[in-house]
Amino acid sequence: MSQNTGGPAEFDHAAVPSLGIDVPAQVPTHWYNMNADFPEPLPPALNPATDEPVVPEDLEPLFARSLIAQELSTERYLEIPQPVREVYALWRPSPLRRAVRLERALGTRAKIYYKYEGVSPCGSHKPNSSVPQAYFNKIEGIERLTTETGAGQWGASLAFACALFGMTSQTWQVRTSYEQKPYRHIQMGVYGSQCYSSPSELTESGRRMREQFPDTTGSLGMAISEAVEVAANDPGTHYALGSVLNHVMIHQSVIGLELLDQLSQAGEEQADVVFACAGGGSNAAGIIFPLLGQNLREGSTTRFVAVEPAACPSMTKGEYRYDFGDVAGMTPKLKMYTLGTDFVPPAIHAGGLRYHGMSPMVSHAVHLGLIEPTAVEQDRSFDAGITFARTEGIIPAPESTHAIAGALDYAVSEARDGEVIVIGVSGNGVLDLAAYDGKF
Repeated sequence: MSQNTGGPAEFDHAAVPSLGIDVPAQVPTHWYNMNADFPEPLPPALNPATDEPVVPEDLEPLFARSLIAQELSTERYLEIPQPVREVYALWRPSPLRRAVRLERALGTRAKIYYKYEGVSPCGSHKPNSSVPQAYFNKIEGIERLTTETGAGQWGASLAFACALFGMTSQTWQVRTSYEQKPYRHIQMGVYGSQCYSSPSELTESGRRMREQFPDTTGSLGMAISEAVEVAANDPGTHYALGSVLNHVMIHQSVIGLELLDQLSQAGEEQADVVFACAGGGSNAAGIIFPLLGQNLREGSTTRFVAVEPAACPSMTKGEYRYDFGDVAGMTPKLKMYTLGTDFVPPAIHAGGLRYHGMSPMVSHAVHLGLIEPTAVEQDRSFDAGITFARTEGIIPAPESTHAIAGALDYAVSEARDGEVIVIGVSGNGVLDLAAYDGKF
């Protein structure tokens, strides 16, 4: 399927002109699509009214047509528009660093590298998708986007992208995170967008959930229902999702594409094992899928471990089946590992990895045995994050600490001498320091 579902005349590319910025050659020119290389086709999303595979027309009330085309595409590479690459150049390529001090502290003879996404303006990997989502909506005449967010990285990243393209966003943030992390919605306000605690009184679905669950701490499924409702009822507004969907996995592939080149520049033939945190799947897919595609096409032997929180264990405790992406049942049905749309993680859970399901693409890879899932307890993940901070200097985002915990356990118990371990550090924890309080 071509990248755009309509003719070129339907899009106002002049709305976001190229600024003539010099973009480093290391910034990818194309995104990678894992759907081109899966050994078995990805099960399609289903229209909830008919249980038939979705077609582009089903998604047009919510998404830009260019994004719908990417969602359904099986092309291996999709071109990154130049205005998007120019924004990427603010922080891409993100660094790959050798964690020598961490290696010494662990007493391991393995080589540990980490791919660090915390250098983005918002401090996480999320702008890799918020920027193209804002761009494709802008050229199709959309001026406002709605979304949900857990810990706040995605909401802040969408607000950032909208500001760059002269747009605004409205974000519904899971109530417990909204209350625990006020700096995130302040950050969104600085970028010119709005953030609300979810469930809220602003939407019919929010009011219904507050009535049904008056003491709820909120969930991403609830917040999605509110954001989708607003977008579905306003033709000038579209919805944006920070994880789960195929086009988000595609955008995030810039992480792994850069990693392949950086490993080669570091003199490594391949990564032996890659650890990535996983909640909805965007970070894990971003760093894993380009290397997994290389495994399937070229015979490399990299292992992949997706580390989720024990408080929200969709891959390790959930069922692989069709389920709604939201509580109100307004989204298409997705084939994924799921804990059920009514799942609400404990309020004490500090990270943003709190979605009830896992990306269909990541779920499919796990189901096929291409990715190994594991879960870690929160205390263990923060211990690992503190070890990382005290050796490498970076305070990792609570989400990233899960990948670090998995990698550290492996490095001291199983790793061979000289083995190359790569950790995806999806963001920094500067705005999440309260989560560390009492952990040291």
